[in-house]
Amino acid sequence: MKTLKLTTLGLLVLAATSAAQAGTWSLGASALVSPDPYRGNNDRVYPVPIINYEGDDFYFRSLTAGYYLWKDEQNQLSVMAFYNPLHFKASDSDDRHMKQLSNRHSTVMAGVAYTHKEDWGSIRTSFAGDILDNSNGLIADAAYLFPITAGDWSFTPGAGVTWNSSNQNDYYFGVSGSESNRSGYKRYTASDSWNPYVELTARYQINSSWNAFFTGRYIRLSDEVKDSPMIDKSYTGLLWTGVTYTF
Repeated sequence: MKTLKLTTLGLLVLAATSAAQAGTWSLGASALVSPDPYRGNNDRVYPVPIINYEGDDFYFRSLTAGYYLWKDEQNQLSVMAFYNPLHFKASDSDDRHMKQLSNRHSTVMAGVAYTHKEDWGSIRTSFAGDILDNSNGLIADAAYLFPITAGDWSFTPGAGVTWNSSNQNDYYFGVSGSESNRSGYKRYTASDSWNPYVELTARYQINSSWNAFFTGRYIRLSDEVKDSPMIDKSYTGLLWTGVTYTF
């Protein structure tokens, strides 16, 4: 498994260093808000610089990088890696029981992604695993998206579902025996889960070079996550907005 992780990461690094200069670049600034599902007030706002590159073989999209194995007008298959910002820092929580738990760290996931486009919309899928050995978990995702253009505006609503492996859930939402003794929470071992979601991306073409965007996603948490003593919400998600300059 470690050999596979290192090989995948090595392929992405090699692709990045050999990417052609003839692709499209976008630079910008944005803010990412992620409602935290953990008990206590832990919602965070992240400033995210935008550095996007789209080439024939390689792409980089702020928090995601990938190398195309197959790319045409209808199909895109790539190996990719992305930053998963989910984490828990006990000292930041305002809940006295949560302060007694261990930290959960954000990580980098790597795997494969495939998108198929038709007139009726597109299907987006991905499968990735933790390559930093934090959770040693797996995540799979599948969604249907339908782009709509109206003048300078474009909208892409979508719906999908995410599967998280038991290792992924247990790392972020499980409560170990030692944590149970310190915090007073019952010990909890999380199994795998399916979390449905809806999303919307809106873009406004300010001029030929400048764009503004907004992305929102609402994720309904499964019972396997909600049953954790660490969780007091039935949902999570994200709000992401910013501006970009393309050249």
